[in-house]
Amino acid sequence: MDFGNIASLRAFYPELVLTAATLVIVIADLVVSEKSWLGEIALVSTASTLLLIGLEPVGGGGWLFSRMLVYDSFAIFFRALIALAAVVAVWMSIGSEEVQKCEQGEYYAVLLASTLGMFLMAESTNLLMAYLALEFVSLTSYVLTGILKHNRRSQEAALKYLIYGGVASGTMIYGMSWFFGLAGSLDFSVINRVLFAAGHVPVLAVFIGLVLILSGMGYKVASVPFHMWAPDVYEGAPIPITTFLAVGSKAAGFALMTRFFYPAVSHLTSGGRWQALSGVAWPQLLLVVCIITMTLGNLAALQQENMKRMLAYSSIAQAGYALMGFVLLSNDGLQAMLVYLFAYYVMDAGAFLVVMIVANLTGSENLVAYKGLAWRAGGALPAVALSIFLLSLTGIPATIGFIGKFYVFAAAIREQFYILAVIGILNSVVSLYYYMRPIKEMFLEQPAAQASVVSAEYWNYGLMGALAVATIFLGLYPPPIIAFAARSLHFFIGPS
Repeated sequence: MDFGNIASLRAFYPELVLTAATLVIVIADLVVSEKSWLGEIALVSTASTLLLIGLEPVGGGGWLFSRMLVYDSFAIFFRALIALAAVVAVWMSIGSEEVQKCEQGEYYAVLLASTLGMFLMAESTNLLMAYLALEFVSLTSYVLTGILKHNRRSQEAALKYLIYGGVASGTMIYGMSWFFGLAGSLDFSVINRVLFAAGHVPVLAVFIGLVLILSGMGYKVASVPFHMWAPDVYEGAPIPITTFLAVGSKAAGFALMTRFFYPAVSHLTSGGRWQALSGVAWPQLLLVVCIITMTLGNLAALQQENMKRMLAYSSIAQAGYALMGFVLLSNDGLQAMLVYLFAYYVMDAGAFLVVMIVANLTGSENLVAYKGLAWRAGGALPAVALSIFLLSLTGIPATIGFIGKFYVFAAAIREQFYILAVIGILNSVVSLYYYMRPIKEMFLEQPAAQASVVSAEYWNYGLMGALAVATIFLGLYPPPIIAFAARSLHFFIGPS
């Protein structure tokens, strides 16, 4: 179904709420002197957006705004995940000492605008719309990374992010021009129809175009070799923004990459199998990228002393695990990827939240700040919560991280990618070392004599408790996530 422009608005309520909230915050910032409640406006708007997404009917789907966007269950999943990331980022921002030092109106307006751009990335079904959405997210991300104007580290991170992003963006749009030349259209469904039509398709040109486009999408998910920006940006950005980039931006990147590499340049066959264009070896290329990404991320994290930098390399490795499901060319693999991305959201957001709580107290993000945390007055709860999140990131049973890894490894074994599954399991074993280092510091080391008391930050503790409970509860009872992921494996591609 092709909705008209007016009818499209009925499936666009979440985006309209974000747009209106952004404008309200900009105007309010100009006319009021008390800025503290601007964060509350942002929190209410992101929560309302999430509620609207949850109330949307799951049907066959359709094209929106002259086939520039698409409404389907796959888009609903990623919009929900991105909205959850935005809620956590805003909640953390309200309780962050870093964020309180910057311009509140500017900060929250750009954060909501970035969330809107991520929604559009997840819904894009046209190369032009995909590029504009990705660029919009990138530009707002540069601003949010460098929002701490008097922090040299933040400014350096924003500059590096801008340089890497500019190169990736230019390379990607050049690849898109190849597909426009091949298909005569920017529409994903038309590109698919042309590529799989009878007749000769220049496979070398298609492959070159895919590699060029992968540079932009791979940069967004921080996969090797497009990962080099992540450690510096994650370390330099305010912790709520680091969380938002690690979870929301990565989810948007996977949404766009999946929508392009599957419905646009692959063909669904019987039994839930996807067939790549004959002679175009992008699955083999991404298989190599997947293996190198998870291995490099884990090995580089081993020697990190800064918690944000360690979690940045961990995030690169997590992208590799999610890519395991992506490269299998099956709906089982895609479902496993969706389950893993949701699990990653819960445990990674929780880990960054505890890092922020400790940074608020000590002013340090280094591992040494966690020494004896469990034995300090008031430090037991953050220590236990961080242990839960780190063990979940490792993939220990009874956590949501175990469920995520179990599904991607099981999908790889079902599709007879045995070597890939073994490499993934070995990487999980390697990751156990650096995830256990903070736990060792918190529980097996004595606090320094001058170590301060950990004050109870009730606003942050509430979110920390909710994420910790979700990590355990969904690890013991995962059917809600699995069912949500299974319902989301519908791509609207129009009549055949």
